[in-house]
Amino acid sequence: LQGCEHKCPGCWNPDAQDTRGGVDFPMEELTEQMLANPTTEGLSFAGGEPFGQAEDCAALARAAHQAGLNVWCWTGYTLETLLTTASDAQLELLREIDVLVDGPFILDEYTTELPWRTSRNQRLLRGAESLAAGKAILGET
Repeated sequence: LQGCEHKCPGCWNPDAQDTRGGVDFPMEELTEQMLANPTTEGLSFAGGEPFGQAEDCAALARAAHQAGLNVWCWTGYTLETLLTTASDAQLELLREIDVLVDGPFILDEYTTELPWRTSRNQRLLRGAESLAAGKAILGET
């Protein structure tokens, strides 16, 4: 995704921070591409910031779930921030996420030892379950 307001120092994808650039695709085309490969097991949202494009991401995640795919999302927001400040569209996206990797990348917390994360402060959470519970539900690695 393109565009990220977090601008974490040491970001793995600094070019995606700028809202200019990237390519717009019609939702139908993205859905067709996602479903065209029979080996696809899931959909991953990474940055840029998925919650900056929550409405479109939620629609794509719903299509993934309807096809039996899982949905992962990496965000610079913490779950607690999303639970207290999220828009309706952002809550809808969170409702569609199976695995949420939350928290900003912090260069001083960099690690290669944690699965699916590059910063020790980031958590692997069950997205929809955490939303329903109103608190972080840790996922399995």
